[in-house]
Amino acid sequence: MGTSPNTTPRRTAQRQTIARIITGAPGPLTVEEILAEAQADLPNLGIATVYRTVKLLLASGEIQTVVLPDGVNRYESAELGHHHHFRCRACGKVFDLDGCPVKLPANMKLPGGFVVEAHELTLFGTCPDCQ
Repeated sequence: MGTSPNTTPRRTAQRQTIARIITGAPGPLTVEEILAEAQADLPNLGIATVYRTVKLLLASGEIQTVVLPDGVNRYESAELGHHHHFRCRACGKVFDLDGCPVKLPANMKLPGGFVVEAHELTLFGTCPDCQ
Protein backbone atom coordinates (compact mmCIF):
# COMPACT_ATOMS: atom_id res chain seq x y z
CA MET A 1 0.00 0.00 0.00
CA GLY A 2 1.57 3.29 -1.13
CA THR A 3 1.07 6.80 0.14
CA SER A 4 -0.48 9.60 -1.82
CA PRO A 5 1.51 12.82 -2.30
CA ASN A 6 -0.74 14.61 0.20
CA THR A 7 -0.18 12.23 3.11
CA THR A 8 2.73 11.67 5.45
CA PRO A 9 4.30 8.20 5.26
CA ARG A 10 3.20 5.85 8.04
CA ARG A 11 5.35 6.31 11.15
CA THR A 12 6.61 2.79 11.84
CA ALA A 13 8.70 2.03 14.92
CA GLN A 14 11.75 1.83 12.66
CA ARG A 15 11.03 5.22 11.07
CA GLN A 16 10.39 6.82 14.46
CA THR A 17 13.61 5.43 15.91
CA ILE A 18 15.74 6.52 12.93
CA ALA A 19 14.18 10.01 12.88
CA ARG A 20 14.74 10.37 16.65
CA ILE A 21 18.40 9.34 16.32
CA ILE A 22 19.07 11.79 13.48
CA THR A 23 17.29 14.76 15.06
CA GLY A 24 18.77 14.09 18.52
CA ALA A 25 22.37 13.69 17.41
CA PRO A 26 25.02 16.32 18.28
CA GLY A 27 26.00 16.43 14.61
CA PRO A 28 25.18 14.90 11.24
CA LEU A 29 25.37 11.10 11.04
CA THR A 30 26.34 8.64 8.31
CA VAL A 31 24.00 5.77 7.46
CA GLU A 32 26.38 3.40 9.23
CA GLU A 33 26.31 5.55 12.41
CA ILE A 34 22.50 5.70 12.26
CA LEU A 35 22.35 1.91 11.91
CA ALA A 36 24.73 1.32 14.84
CA GLU A 37 22.71 3.57 17.15
CA ALA A 38 19.32 2.27 16.00
CA GLN A 39 20.31 -1.35 16.54
CA ALA A 40 20.43 -0.67 20.29
CA ASP A 41 16.61 -0.36 20.13
CA LEU A 42 16.01 -2.50 17.03
CA PRO A 43 18.62 -5.30 16.96
CA ASN A 44 17.27 -6.83 13.72
CA LEU A 45 17.36 -3.56 11.79
CA GLY A 46 19.24 -3.81 8.50
CA ILE A 47 21.14 -1.24 6.50
CA ALA A 48 18.66 -1.42 3.59
CA THR A 49 15.88 -0.26 5.92
CA VAL A 50 18.04 2.65 7.12
CA TYR A 51 18.75 3.72 3.53
CA ARG A 52 15.05 3.43 2.64
CA THR A 53 14.01 5.41 5.72
CA VAL A 54 16.62 8.13 5.13
CA LYS A 55 15.27 8.49 1.59
CA LEU A 56 11.70 8.89 2.93
CA LEU A 57 12.79 11.41 5.59
CA LEU A 58 14.65 13.41 2.94
CA ALA A 59 11.61 13.38 0.64
CA SER A 60 9.35 14.56 3.45
CA GLY A 61 11.73 17.41 4.31
CA GLU A 62 12.36 16.21 7.88
CA ILE A 63 16.11 15.78 7.36
CA GLN A 64 18.77 17.17 5.04
CA THR A 65 22.03 15.92 3.58
CA VAL A 66 25.35 17.30 4.77
CA VAL A 67 28.45 16.62 2.67
CA LEU A 68 31.74 17.52 4.33
CA PRO A 69 35.12 17.69 2.56
CA ASP A 70 35.56 13.91 2.98
CA GLY A 71 32.65 13.45 0.54
CA VAL A 72 30.60 11.17 2.83
CA ASN A 73 26.86 11.86 3.00
CA ARG A 74 25.64 12.61 6.49
CA TYR A 75 22.13 13.47 7.64
CA GLU A 76 20.73 15.96 10.15
CA SER A 77 17.46 17.61 11.07
CA ALA A 78 16.21 20.07 8.46
CA GLU A 79 15.10 22.39 11.26
CA LEU A 80 18.60 23.37 12.36
CA GLY A 81 18.92 26.40 10.09
CA HIS A 82 22.23 27.80 8.86
CA HIS A 83 25.14 26.47 10.89
CA HIS A 84 28.56 24.88 10.46
CA HIS A 85 30.37 21.75 11.59
CA PHE A 86 33.44 20.56 13.50
CA ARG A 87 35.09 17.23 12.61
CA CYS A 88 37.39 15.53 15.08
CA ARG A 89 40.53 14.26 13.36
CA ALA A 90 41.03 11.59 16.06
CA CYS A 91 37.62 9.88 16.23
CA GLY A 92 36.01 11.18 13.03
CA LYS A 93 32.82 12.35 14.75
CA VAL A 94 31.14 15.46 13.38
CA PHE A 95 29.51 18.05 15.64
CA ASP A 96 27.15 20.95 14.93
CA LEU A 97 28.42 24.43 15.73
CA ASP A 98 25.96 27.09 16.86
CA GLY A 99 25.50 30.04 14.57
CA CYS A 100 27.78 31.31 11.87
CA PRO A 101 31.09 33.11 12.44
CA VAL A 102 31.30 34.18 8.79
CA LYS A 103 29.65 37.47 7.87
CA LEU A 104 29.65 38.02 4.11
CA PRO A 105 28.32 41.17 2.46
CA ALA A 106 25.02 40.71 0.62
CA ASN A 107 25.51 39.87 -3.07
CA MET A 108 29.26 39.57 -2.60
CA LYS A 109 31.07 39.33 -5.94
CA LEU A 110 34.43 37.68 -6.36
CA PRO A 111 36.99 38.44 -9.05
CA GLY A 112 36.17 36.78 -12.35
CA GLY A 113 32.44 37.38 -12.05
CA PHE A 114 31.69 34.78 -9.37
CA VAL A 115 28.74 35.61 -7.12
CA VAL A 116 28.59 34.04 -3.65
CA GLU A 117 25.16 32.52 -2.95
CA ALA A 118 25.94 30.43 0.12
CA HIS A 119 28.83 29.07 2.15
CA GLU A 120 29.75 26.07 4.28
CA LEU A 121 32.46 25.94 6.89
CA THR A 122 33.99 22.82 8.44
CA LEU A 123 36.49 23.20 11.26
CA PHE A 124 38.91 20.35 12.03
CA GLY A 125 40.64 19.52 15.29
CA THR A 126 40.19 17.36 18.36
CA CYS A 127 36.92 16.94 20.27
CA PRO A 128 36.87 17.06 24.10
CA ASP A 129 36.63 13.23 24.37
CA CYS A 130 39.79 12.76 22.28
CA GLN A 131 41.95 15.46 23.88
